[in-house]
Amino acid sequence: MANLENIRIVLVGPLYGGNVGSICRAMANMGLSELVLVAPSENLNLAEARMMAVAAGDIFEKRRVVATLEEAVGDCGLVMGTTVRPGLYRQHVKTPRDWAPAILASAAVNPVALVYGRENSGLTNEELAICTNLIQIPSSPDYASLNLAQAVMVCIYELYVASGTFELPVEKSSECLTATREQMFKMWREMLLDIGFMNDEKSDHMMLGIRRILSRAPLTTDDVNILMGIARQMTWKSRQKDNLQ
Repeated sequence: MANLENIRIVLVGPLYGGNVGSICRAMANMGLSELVLVAPSENLNLAEARMMAVAAGDIFEKRRVVATLEEAVGDCGLVMGTTVRPGLYRQHVKTPRDWAPAILASAAVNPVALVYGRENSGLTNEELAICTNLIQIPSSPDYASLNLAQAVMVCIYELYVASGTFELPVEKSSECLTATREQMFKMWREMLLDIGFMNDEKSDHMMLGIRRILSRAPLTTDDVNILMGIARQMTWKSRQKDNLQ
């Protein structure tokens, strides 16, 4: 997490409070906390930004506002500029996923800035010249320009994944043993016969289909216990009904 906390989001000339607030929320989602606004629009709607930040309002309230990009990134090592436009001096771009390991490694030593331009025009050539490296987010050539908040989220999502911070939950129940699984299929055969779903003549063929359906994914011990419980209850209900007739 320390490397992520050393990554700074720099917004140059942001126009819309909704985007700024949404970026704050995205930052909170992905473990970042430092936001710098460079010469934001005088019409930036602060109330809208606070509303869109939701529970990440602290990031917005702690934002820094500076006059120039140089001031925003002066203490940084890597300065990663985002661009969608092609050009002779933009041919060394890489995707957020490609850059993620280098960004995290640099953030272990110095602050790293991810720099985003204005919603309507992006970063100027002069601003891109201050950046040490360029990021381009893969998108359709038919409409390549992303919403500002979405662009930030894509980049920092890749950083969060690359950091190894997130771990998927581990299945608590182990994969079922073959003997128990076979007992379950025996119970299902008995149950399906009892309720009249199939008859003895076609039971072998039908059970192959049931096996195929229930074997499309690994079955855990808990899974099989539930399936056995279903078969047990259905069999009991069927026989109870027969006894009442």
